[in-house]
Amino acid sequence: MRNSLRLRLLVGTLVWIVISILVAGWGLGRLFHQHVEAQFDAELKNHLDQLTGQLVLDDQNAVQVRLVPSDPRLNKPLSGLYWQIDRIAAAGERPVTAVLRSRSLWDETLVVPADTPADGEVHRHRIEGRPGVALRVLERTVTIDTQSLRLFVAADESLMTGPVADLKDHLWLALGILGMGLTFAASLQVFAGLAPLRSMQDALGRVRNGDARNMEGTFPSEIMPLVNEFNTVLAQNAEVVERARTQAGNLAHALKTPLSVIANAANSSQTRDEDLARLVASQVDTVRKHLDYHLSRAQAAGSGQVPGMRTAVEPVIRGLVRVMHRVYADRQIEIVLFSDPANRVFRGEEQDLQEMLGNLIDNASKWAKSRIEIQVSEESGRLCVRIDDDGKGIAESEREHVLKRGARADEQVPGTGLGLAITADLARMYGGDLVLAKSSLGGLQASLILPAS
Repeated sequence: MRNSLRLRLLVGTLVWIVISILVAGWGLGRLFHQHVEAQFDAELKNHLDQLTGQLVLDDQNAVQVRLVPSDPRLNKPLSGLYWQIDRIAAAGERPVTAVLRSRSLWDETLVVPADTPADGEVHRHRIEGRPGVALRVLERTVTIDTQSLRLFVAADESLMTGPVADLKDHLWLALGILGMGLTFAASLQVFAGLAPLRSMQDALGRVRNGDARNMEGTFPSEIMPLVNEFNTVLAQNAEVVERARTQAGNLAHALKTPLSVIANAANSSQTRDEDLARLVASQVDTVRKHLDYHLSRAQAAGSGQVPGMRTAVEPVIRGLVRVMHRVYADRQIEIVLFSDPANRVFRGEEQDLQEMLGNLIDNASKWAKSRIEIQVSEESGRLCVRIDDDGKGIAESEREHVLKRGARADEQVPGTGLGLAITADLARMYGGDLVLAKSSLGGLQASLILPAS
């Protein structure tokens, strides 16, 4: 999973979404808190300005407020909004606390730390009112005639922090919903963006399974160059393989002609040295065996590397059976094909399948007494062709030996001893195998296991 492109894109996107949501939540919450705090102070200052503007001295030189601020909370006991006026002590006098105060203070007074702001300057304080209640206080010093006064307007901080907390709760809820929406959108985008890779994988699978010779389909412009290059490589690979096989065939034919001349010369009546003739004939036969063997291997190696090959099995078997009936017509051998209901397909080239099955059926026809049975099946995605005969079979100790190049079970029977070896090599080239066992008919059972398509 660590190498998954989809996982990397999703994790990277989700990390940035989470970081963005957290930063946005903190930033928006901070901005709203500052805005509410500024509005809160502006409201307190507005009350303080109203209170300042209504200050007068009566005939007895006592401080009076002609018109108290109009906010109804100032008349409601312990409402959370208060004002108070203290007299600053002159020389030889004592300060007087709460010369005037709002009704909302009821029987309490605001105790503000000593301060010396300039005349008209506004200072902020944070004090404790009732137990557990924090008050935000704005203070201004005013001098009227000979009296210096401290004016206070205070409000419960919960009137400011409460709306901020409520908004943050709703803000985080909204950002959480937004984050889930962005996560869904990112996941959809990743899956939709990588969907062409799945189509590309399916196209490659069709090539591998032999359903197509090239990658076919409509792909995004970013992927099409890769698809075109891959198809070009497939075409070049097929061309190289075909050229190599052609060259191998040409080499074989080029060598066979001189070999035939040498063999004819060795067997000619003009050749007086019989030992030399036998030696030349023996060596020519050996060279031919090597040539046939390695030519077959070259063909198998070439075709096994070309993707997109598919061959129906049953038509090839029936064609070979017809040939064997003609070749061994004098022996009256009965060859029975048990056809599977499904149309079995070999993932490889028809010529190679004919080579393998031809060798096995020909070998069975040489040794069978009267009957050969051929069964085609598919097991766990592998194609299995079983060929049974009622001949004398091969001893278990000899089965591995006859699969070797040039080995023969009976030297008196015509043949090169290459058929089973070539078949086994071809099968292994395709990732399969050839297994020899005792047949239920009494002879040999040859099981050819190949990749199915």
